[in-house]
Amino acid sequence: MDAEIFYVLVGAVVVAAIARWRGWPAPLLVTVVALAASFLPFVPEVEIDGHLLLNLVLPPLLYSAALDVSFVGFKRSLPQIRRLGVTLVLLTAVAVGLVAWWILPSLTLPGALLLGAIVAPPDAVSAAAIGRKLGLPRRIMTVLSGESLINDATSLTLYRVFAAIIAGATLTVWDGIWQFLLAVGVGVAVGLVFGIVLHQLRMRISDPVVIGTFGLLAPFGAYAIAEHLLGSGVLAVVAMGLYVGYNSPRTDYTTRQQEAPLWLSADLLLESFVFAYIGLQFPRVLSDLGGEEVGRILMLSGVVLLVVLLVRPLYVYPANGWANFQDRKRLERWDRTVESGAFDERRRDSKRWKQYSAEELRSKIVRDRMAGLQLTWKDNAVISWAGMRGVVTLATALAAADLAALDTEPSHAIVVVAYVVTLGTLLLQGLTLPLLIRSLGIASDVDDEEDERAIADVKAKSREAGKAFLAAKRDEWVDKYGSVDIGVFDAFTKRMTRVEKAADEAQEVEEAVTRPSYEDLAALTRGWLQVRRDILLAERDAGNLDEEVMRELMAAMDAEELALDTRAATRLQGRA
Repeated sequence: MDAEIFYVLVGAVVVAAIARWRGWPAPLLVTVVALAASFLPFVPEVEIDGHLLLNLVLPPLLYSAALDVSFVGFKRSLPQIRRLGVTLVLLTAVAVGLVAWWILPSLTLPGALLLGAIVAPPDAVSAAAIGRKLGLPRRIMTVLSGESLINDATSLTLYRVFAAIIAGATLTVWDGIWQFLLAVGVGVAVGLVFGIVLHQLRMRISDPVVIGTFGLLAPFGAYAIAEHLLGSGVLAVVAMGLYVGYNSPRTDYTTRQQEAPLWLSADLLLESFVFAYIGLQFPRVLSDLGGEEVGRILMLSGVVLLVVLLVRPLYVYPANGWANFQDRKRLERWDRTVESGAFDERRRDSKRWKQYSAEELRSKIVRDRMAGLQLTWKDNAVISWAGMRGVVTLATALAAADLAALDTEPSHAIVVVAYVVTLGTLLLQGLTLPLLIRSLGIASDVDDEEDERAIADVKAKSREAGKAFLAAKRDEWVDKYGSVDIGVFDAFTKRMTRVEKAADEAQEVEEAVTRPSYEDLAALTRGWLQVRRDILLAERDAGNLDEEVMRELMAAMDAEELALDTRAATRLQGRA
């Protein structure tokens, strides 16, 4: 078994590497190749326990995804994310459950609802990969990524409730609601504790290898402890990832440079294995098709696939329209409040509003709370069709098949239906999603324009802050050395590397005037970089700069500091 898993891993990574090289969606190619390979007689059947698959694969994938999600964007899009990640999952589970119970009564209503909970959550790994490749606008990517972070928690909580009912437990609707609230509260609390502890370690330990190792272990610990406390392990990992990712710019740059390629490699390895595993499960699904209910199970699989495809757009458009209506009404009420003068009276007594004028607060409300107004019908078309299922659906189906309370026929039906829905959505939606995006003409041109304006504004603020920093340092150096070459400070405002070159040349010229040492100039460079980082963080926290853009600019500054440290190390070696 160990050798078989190793061969699957190697083959999946090779196929994914070819896909990346050719610019194709790697998850889809890996799934198709694995599906074709499953027909070959010498390809072994890989069997993994569903619970083991969830515990080993899901935590690192979720944590890595949460690290890259913009917390500011996640917060702004939370109404949309909550509708898709909670309400839509519940509606899909109920719709699928009722249809499955009607077609195959032997499932029983709890078993049918269990099947609904299994096939309800989309896996946005494929959608995100395709979207990034085709340049989807950030507003769509944020919604898809955010949905994928929380819908698994809803699905797994429903799975836990219906599995308990099947096992003989007597649960009311209020018991189910309590379990959901408990899962959310405990999961988020455990995740925040892990996130705070990990962030403090990242702030205090300068060894990036040690910090990277802690980062690899933390998702498994948060997931396991949250599940042990009857919380949501998914939400624990997501909360930890969002907290650590949001505060990552405050850590040492070596930590960021170490963990970025580490998690990219882990994602490639785990995602390749997951989608290869989905394709290789075809022989097992065929073997599960037996008995008198074969035709009905196949019909059930096709109908459930159709229900899953239809429920999403039938919910997305009305829900988005209703949200936009509510948003417009809220703005109208706000405008009436301002026009009546009631705003000024309330502002005098409110610490929250006192710092804003009426127009500033209205702009803030539009930006922070009216995210639904930013989605067009084309955006919703992409979101409606980006509902591919993945590892959670297949893993929970395999886990459900092992439930002792389920008879053989229902357990086989659950596995077959889950596999058909997973593979069907991956191939049908995954292969046609690029065509839909291109035909609708959706691109990130608006994002690019806004990013350019934001970057220009940040650079202007950085220059002003840098001038103030250099002026203070020049006065400090005059007091320390008595005379300072002002050209050094002028060079900083033009090009950073010119300062370092000037420092090297200055040491070769002997003058009577005392010159700052290379260490002084290096410290000046680091101070300059820190001032620029502080500006980036301030603009991000104020909502003036998108988090993805901030991370790109931060990466460029990290590269500057790495070059500075590399040059310093080279100089020390030369002296030795």
